[in-house]
Amino acid sequence: SSSCSSPDSAGTAGSGAADGVPVSLRCGLAAGRSYSGGSAYPSVSLTCPLPGVPKAVFAAAESRERFETRVTVLENGLRVASQNKFGQFCTVGILVNSGSRHEAKYLSGISHFLEKLAFSSTAQFGSKDEILLTLEKHGGICDCQASRDTIMYAVSADARGLDTVVNLLADVTLQPRLSDEEIEMTRMAIRFELEDLNMRPDPEPLLTEMIHAAAFRDNTVGLNRFCPVENTDKINRDVLHSYLSSYYTPDRMVLAGVGIEHEHLVECARKYLLGVQPVWGSGQGRAVDRSVAQYTGGIIKVEKDMSDVSLGPTPIPELTHIMIGLESCSFLEDDFIPFAVLNMMMGGGGSFSAGGPGKGMFTRLYLNVLNRHHWMYNATSYHHSYEDTGLLCIHASADPKQVREMVEIITREFILMAGAVGEVELERAKTQLKSMLMMNLESRPVIFEDVGRQVLATSTRKLPHELCALISE
Repeated sequence: SSSCSSPDSAGTAGSGAADGVPVSLRCGLAAGRSYSGGSAYPSVSLTCPLPGVPKAVFAAAESRERFETRVTVLENGLRVASQNKFGQFCTVGILVNSGSRHEAKYLSGISHFLEKLAFSSTAQFGSKDEILLTLEKHGGICDCQASRDTIMYAVSADARGLDTVVNLLADVTLQPRLSDEEIEMTRMAIRFELEDLNMRPDPEPLLTEMIHAAAFRDNTVGLNRFCPVENTDKINRDVLHSYLSSYYTPDRMVLAGVGIEHEHLVECARKYLLGVQPVWGSGQGRAVDRSVAQYTGGIIKVEKDMSDVSLGPTPIPELTHIMIGLESCSFLEDDFIPFAVLNMMMGGGGSFSAGGPGKGMFTRLYLNVLNRHHWMYNATSYHHSYEDTGLLCIHASADPKQVREMVEIITREFILMAGAVGEVELERAKTQLKSMLMMNLESRPVIFEDVGRQVLATSTRKLPHELCALISE
């Protein structure tokens, strides 16, 4: 036993205690241990519990029901989803089905603005500092991320502060002040970020933008995720309100939580998210854009003068980066899991990688591309999936003189995908995908995002063991 059990055992070791058990016994053997032969207490059994010691409570892996994902739909259409998890902290957030793919009728860049404006002043909180101080009382941090189809406001904090957290999230999403000063600051932040994107040695974010724009020209997921420079001055409070009134409606939102009791979360949701009048009024905005992604295909090329970027004693090598992609499927189709396995099987990475076989050194892009062509700097496979379409692409980089050969090699890999698949590489890809899935789902924020996104898309959640069964098949 670890600690002394009752207050009356504070006497010195050996003094008789209330129920007649010497304290030295009750404190385990630490109080009067003999270090010679260990025979000071020959009569103490090592198999029977010591008398007077509280029964130990052990963590058990039973009762799976307690950790199922539960979903409740409120009267206004808002979905509340939660997953219990052992621990003192929780991650709670609101996910909205809104992103750059819905900006066709609006100025491009609104989602980018909303992401940067998140957790600024609201009806209840006078400034971002006030929000951060409120969270700090519960050891909390906050974050907002916008993607092409979802915007996610999340808070991780002590589970006892759940009421405060849900109140804050409701205020941040439905009652932002969007003051002129904050919008001006956001313009500056976005201009800086756009400059930074163009200077970065890693072109992957830009290539991902470009391949979406080429694949779905001027529609849905092909629309720009970053705000174009010329729009930074045009986006103001009215533009944002007109967008918010269409897309920030309860039926397009999920309140998700991990590490809390479902009933408590539902109770908080009723208190702070039911019958709340948003700051932009309840008047319906324009109709929601329900257009389905149209795959157009195409080529986008950008030439860059990098001569002024590679400063320093070891200049960054001037490379040509390409990304080649093909249309895949939506995450709602059965083919989604096979595509995920295929993406793992292609794998790839940089030509310099620390680590051995576990790092994916046996994936096709390593074996067939990087190990055979020493002049290739990078070959990596990516799979992007949305509610109505998807994109499987390979990013590669090499010296500008070798672009043609690089394109041929990558194209050959796409052609070989349709050919025979080795038993060993398939099993390895499936095992790797399963282990990656389980590894990522150890982390609370990842579980939160998984619960939120799945419930937003399908109103239910496939649990990890179900996904693993699908991968095995």
